[in-house]
Amino acid sequence: MAELRRRWARLAPRERNLVALGGAALGLLLLWYVGLASAWSTWKTAPAQLRAGEADWMQMQRLATEARDLKAQPPVSAAQAAEALKSATERLGPHGKLSQLGDRATLNINGASPEQLRTWLAEVRSGARARPVDVQVSRAEGGLSGQVVVSLSAAS
Repeated sequence: MAELRRRWARLAPRERNLVALGGAALGLLLLWYVGLASAWSTWKTAPAQLRAGEADWMQMQRLATEARDLKAQPPVSAAQAAEALKSATERLGPHGKLSQLGDRATLNINGASPEQLRTWLAEVRSGARARPVDVQVSRAEGGLSGQVVVSLSAAS
């Protein structure tokens, strides 16, 4: 430490000012990176994160309400479920073919629009109380093609 004091004393006043200014700049830079940069970044991104969190919360609330509504609906018989599946598939026209084996039904689609598939899924979910368990659909030139497997939870 004594050596540093001797060196400091030998410096010209102008050099001392420059070293002090450099030290102050280095101190401010260190203060920024250690103390303020992370707080500034958080302050800038917090509103967007808050909006995203609120949107996620609202989506979860909608899904919870939908789940409660579906759970409150009375179960359907196997015959009613089969009829609801058949009716929804007929609305697809030539774009959909349904096959049912036990408590699983498979819809093969070819050239259906995304809106038609979404409508079909909504109809079988509410009318047949079916839920999708496997979806393998790809976009083709004429629309969507692939398979949708739904599980039926029909009452006896």
